[in-house]
Amino acid sequence: MAEFKTLSAQKRENLGKGYNRRLRAQGLIPAVFYSRSGENIALQVSLKDLNKIFEQVGRTTVFNIDIKGDGSHPVLFWDAMRDPCKNTFTHVDFYGVDLDRPVKVVVPLEFTGVARGTKVGGVLETYRERVLLMAKPLDMPAKVVVDLSDMDINDTIQVADLKLPEGVQASYDVNYAIVSVLPPSSDTDAAAE
Repeated sequence: MAEFKTLSAQKRENLGKGYNRRLRAQGLIPAVFYSRSGENIALQVSLKDLNKIFEQVGRTTVFNIDIKGDGSHPVLFWDAMRDPCKNTFTHVDFYGVDLDRPVKVVVPLEFTGVARGTKVGGVLETYRERVLLMAKPLDMPAKVVVDLSDMDINDTIQVADLKLPEGVQASYDVNYAIVSVLPPSSDTDAAAE
């Protein structure tokens, strides 16, 4: 069994904006833990500890949340709200996972290489920066690397073309485009003449 990072949490007895504001003033962040059985538990966590674990695991890696008096649970970050000015957490949701059952997670794409088509005037158009994947929690990649090097003008990489690790599937109804190399714009050509 893999050794997980752990975040300590306490149950939150009071709810509401005023109480949550007082928590934040003390360096604590309101949170909710959604268990696999459908139960939701109001929590509070240290902002300092939350920042540290989020930096280490991001949104795609399983970690444990240790709830005082309720034990430890494997979870993923489900949702996070941030202050728009300070970019600090204001609320987080944790999703309890069963390590043997697949989950769906939005995973970032990382583009590498320079498309051949852009070297001859083509324009790289990125349509998606994230993709929804389905896998067992421990198989979920932190990111998906997309190599653009072999792309010529009029080439498109679609979600079905992604090279995913074994046991990981892209979850989609339509085989949508991720990135394309478009021909040079006729507006650009006309302006150049």
